[in-house]
This record gives sequence, C-alpha cells and structure tokens, in this order.
Amino acid sequence: MPGHRRLLSIGLVLVLAGALLAHFVQTAGGIRVMDVRFIGSDGSPMSALLYVPPGATANTPAPGILAVHGYINSRETQSGFAIEFARRGYVVLTLDQRGHGYSAPPAFAAGFGGPDGLAYLRSLAMVDRNNIGLEGHSMGGWTVLAAAAVFPNDYKSMVLEGSSTGGPFAAEGTPTFPRNVAVVFSRYDEFSRLMWGVRSAREIAESPKLWSLFGMNAPVEPGKVYGSAGNGTARVLYAPAVTHAMDHLSTEAIGYSIDWFQKTLSGGKPLPVDDQIWIWKEIGTLVAFIGCIALLLGAFAGLLLLPWFAPLAAQPVMSGSRRDGRWWISLIIGAALPAVTLLPFFQLAEALAPAVSLFPQSLTNQIAVWAVLNSLIVLGLSFVPGGARPQFNTHTRRSIAIAIVTVAIGYAALAVCDFLFTVDFRFWVLALKLLSRPQWTAFLAYLIPFTLFFVVTLRALHSAITRATARPAAQYLINIAALAGGFAAFVKIQYGMLFTTGSMLMFFDSDVLRTIIAIQFVPLMSIVAIIATFTYRRTNSYLPGAFICALFVTWYIVAGQATHVGA
Repeated sequence: MPGHRRLLSIGLVLVLAGALLAHFVQTAGGIRVMDVRFIGSDGSPMSALLYVPPGATANTPAPGILAVHGYINSRETQSGFAIEFARRGYVVLTLDQRGHGYSAPPAFAAGFGGPDGLAYLRSLAMVDRNNIGLEGHSMGGWTVLAAAAVFPNDYKSMVLEGSSTGGPFAAEGTPTFPRNVAVVFSRYDEFSRLMWGVRSAREIAESPKLWSLFGMNAPVEPGKVYGSAGNGTARVLYAPAVTHAMDHLSTEAIGYSIDWFQKTLSGGKPLPVDDQIWIWKEIGTLVAFIGCIALLLGAFAGLLLLPWFAPLAAQPVMSGSRRDGRWWISLIIGAALPAVTLLPFFQLAEALAPAVSLFPQSLTNQIAVWAVLNSLIVLGLSFVPGGARPQFNTHTRRSIAIAIVTVAIGYAALAVCDFLFTVDFRFWVLALKLLSRPQWTAFLAYLIPFTLFFVVTLRALHSAITRATARPAAQYLINIAALAGGFAAFVKIQYGMLFTTGSMLMFFDSDVLRTIIAIQFVPLMSIVAIIATFTYRRTNSYLPGAFICALFVTWYIVAGQATHVGA
C-alpha cells in the first residue's frame, strides 16, 4: 500500500476507533449525552452538555448536578466528573462558562454563566429540583458560587475543586454559605496564593480564609466532616496528591466529589467510589487526536500526487551541513529562546495588547505577541554572517492551497465525530474543538501573526538544523527537541520547584497560569515539528508545513481560549 494511503487508513481507523470508544464510555449503562443550547437571562446564547441517566424522567425525576470547568477550558473538560456522576443516577449539566466554548462572550459576564446554568438545570422536568448539587473546578468554582449566591435555596451541596470562596471573584465563605461544601484542594495546587492566600497548597489547612468558611480558629483537619448536612453547614477538606490541572485526571479527586454528593444528595445509584471508567473516554479522545494528525499527514502526501500540487514535490538535500559547533548553538538557542521569553513577553503583551473587537481573546493576544517578537528575533539572527543559505522549492500559492485542503480534512473529521458521537479530540489540557461562529472571525485575525511565526521559525529550522542529517528518525527527534525541548525543560524546572519547595518561580501572579499554558506547548510544538519535518522531506520547502501549522495551531488556540469582548 502506498505511504499516503497507509497514513490515511491509519488516521481514519484511529479517529473512528477513538471516537467510538469515547462514545461508548460516556454512554455506558444507557446514559444519553446531548448537546444543549439555551438562552440566558440577559438574552445571551448558552451551551452545555447534558448527561441523562436511564430512569430519569418527568415521572421519576433524578437528582441533578451542575458541573463547570475552569478558565480557558470548556464543558468537555468536566467529562470525567460528569460520566461518574451520571453512572450514579445524577442528571449532569456540564456548562460552557460565558465566553468559553460555545457560550456567548464576554468571559466573566453574568456570574460566569453560573446562575443561568442552575436555572436551566432546575427547569428540566427530569430533575428533582429539591436535590441539586453544584461542582466547579478553579474558576468554575466561582461560577457555581455565583449561582448559589443568586439562588441560595435552590441547591443542597457543593464541591469546590481547586477553587475557593471570597476574592477576587467569588462571594465570601461563611459557616453557613455555601451550603454543605467540600473543598478539594490538591497538595500541589499551583494557585494556593490566589485561592486561599497561602504560599503553598500544603499550608491550606492553616488558611484564615478557609477558617472563615469552616467557622474555625484552628487548622482544618483534612477528611474530617465539620458541621451538619441536615442544616446545610457541613464542611470538609480533601487534599489529593496532584496538581491543579491534574484534578481532571485524578481518580482520587473525582472520587472525593462522588463521595460528597453521595453523602449530601438523596437518591441516585450507589456505586463504590473507586468504580470509575472515565479514563477510557480520555484514552479514546486521545487516540482520535493522534488519528487526526496521521490523517493530516496522509492527506498532505496524497494531495501531492494531484497534478496541480505536483510542482511542490521535491527531494531536499539532507546533508548540506555538519553538526558542528554552529549547529549545536543554533539548536540550543532555538530550543531555549521561546521558553526563556515566554513569561516576559506574555507580561508585556498583557500590558500593551488588551482584548479588542478584532483580537478579542486576552491570552491569545499574549501568545500572538510572544510569537511575533520571537519571529523578529529569529529573523534578526538569520542575518548573522556564515549561516546556511539553502535553496528552497517555494510555490506560495500552491503551498497555501494544499495547507487549506489538508487542515480542512482534519476539521471535517472532527465535525463528523462531534455530530455522530458528541466528542471532540482531546486529552487532559490538550483539546481540539470545532470553532463557534464568533471564533471563526477571531481565527482569521489571529492567523496573520501565527503565520508569520511559523514561516520565519520553520525556515530557520530547516536552514540551520534539519539539513544536517539524512536519517528520518533523527530529523524528527532533533526537530522535536528544537521546537518543544525548551518548553519541556521550563515545565520540568517549574514543577520541580513546586514539588520540592511548594511554589514556582514567579515574577507576576499570572505566571502560574502561563506555566500551565506552557504544558500544552510541549505536545503542540512536538506536533508542529512532526508536520514540519514530514512536509519538508517531501517538498524541500518550509512553506507548506508553515501554512499547515499556522492553520492548525490558530484553530487549536482560538477554539480553546476565552473570549473577553462580546460580539
């Protein structure tokens, strides 16, 4: 079988098998998963996934849970919690916060969308309105707190995952508000300062802010239930041994949520806390994600065989330079520069590039400014005397066209899986989603700076690094090291400090969030390296790979970020 057909076949099989596995897991036992849209109290469109267990009807209403993701995530991020809640007989609404996923921008509006989500859940005839729980991760905790503040008598209990009461964005916690709350705050949570005002998550039991919630004047004992569930004053602290983002991949963190709702909500189907299957859904969508990348590569190779794209095909000279001192310097600088500039350039962008109508996503603006500034640095370094000056096979129009068609095939595969199985392509913080209508407009604007970045970066990569070896495996590994190695080292240093000292290296409070974003850069830039190397080896050009990566990465970022300016 020709190589492009083999890749296409592998990609299609992986996409289909992964999506089917994810679908079967989230619908296990007869659960129905539905994409629901509704109108919020201010007339804004809202989005959520609704998990309905068998037996939940208007005649036999079931307890309900509103589950909400954190900042720059979406409704699917809560699927591990939702699957396990639904398996235990709860109707679960996993909400897209305002300005996230498919809920209308701007982010942070209308209590993050929490009051509207609770009102919609209570409006469903299949839900027992007197038996509702609220669960939120990180900013999702502030979302459910906003719902509880607006509707203080419309829920029975709450789980705050990696979240907190009080400033900067939530109502203050007291011994009576919120009702029956479990605080699940991981031992290595990166946001201990923001959430509970302590240097390290290990010190949360001694947080005066937590004491106010528990009505204590002494350290809170993890695992001990304080107060009474009968009068709504029950409180408990759990501390799983994971990080903030790892709450979504922790059977321990999810298990604590299950346990709390089984203690504080009536009805449902009792299952042991450790009876959890959600990880197979994550594995399924990861397999589908990998299949999508294989599909892109196979589609590109197949398109090169068409007459109009045939001029793009060319064999590059793979050994035009040696791995000498200059090559090693290029590799080290190329890997280190993007990671070293991450925090300062993001901070600069936060000050100088706020969200506006054309560029409505604050964090995407920071990534775009970082990308443009790195492009200018790399462009300046390319004029240093003595550097490689290879001849590339450049056909700009054909390169743009083949990139558009290639990425469109991957997008179509995701659209089919979303339509048939109600799943996207993801694993943990890595997520590839369909774009909403407002996000399409933003996508076109952000495509410009990201195209500049990938054109400049991949030209430099193939000029200075790729050509020094003819062995395919070595090329792929070296290019992954060049594009993702710096981020991997940065993340390792930051989390090494967190695990040993309790806190990361930070110049500004927002550097914690930027470090979590950098985690995504490791697999994302590895994918970029694979695409760049694959396309270069078949075209002797950096342009097709640059345009494919620009389209793919812009799609990935814009679909997954929060939108801060309304339409």
